[in-house]
Amino acid sequence: MVALVAVVGGPAQAGGSAQAATPAIAVLGDSLSAGYGLEPDESWVALLETRLAEEGYGYRVINASITGDTTAGGLNRLPGLLQRESPRLVIVELGGNDGLRGLPVATMERNLRSMIELSKLAGARVVLAGIQIPPNYGPGYTQQFKRVFEELATDSDVALVDFILDGVALNPELMQLDGIHPNALGQPRILDNVWKVVAPLLEQAEAPE
Repeated sequence: MVALVAVVGGPAQAGGSAQAATPAIAVLGDSLSAGYGLEPDESWVALLETRLAEEGYGYRVINASITGDTTAGGLNRLPGLLQRESPRLVIVELGGNDGLRGLPVATMERNLRSMIELSKLAGARVVLAGIQIPPNYGPGYTQQFKRVFEELATDSDVALVDFILDGVALNPELMQLDGIHPNALGQPRILDNVWKVVAPLLEQAEAPE
């Protein structure tokens, strides 16, 4: 697996000073955000950078997503990301691989909670991207899995994308042949799902005090 940890956008200025002065949005995710099977400019994270520019928001986007990553991997990587980039907003899109591997829901919940707390301590706002797993894992596990994101968002007072693949996952025209990863046509819909949660936070940040 190769990590995609990059600024989605133009090259950094000399010494990185201009880049460092631009506030960052960090996406900590798995293959759904790493752009698995897509060209670099097709993923919803790349489209987010474009949308931000079109809407007049001066943010750079850091894509810290790794195909196949779990919440444990994200938690291990997060402190370094926070230290390097000092993001204003962290979008956590992890958990799907925990579910597909049948890992304990309690462990996933603990990892996600720790990521939220670490991000907040670093001064970042958090958006939690909810994910759901196929029903063949059993109703008890799938319902408990889905509930983790809802309860964490409420308990931790963070914004929630209810289901990042809403309107995509069950549409074969928007999915790759593996039936797991959205294709390029599905990426704008994913961005819309995320944007409707992120945009109000950006508006609050831009509003005069």
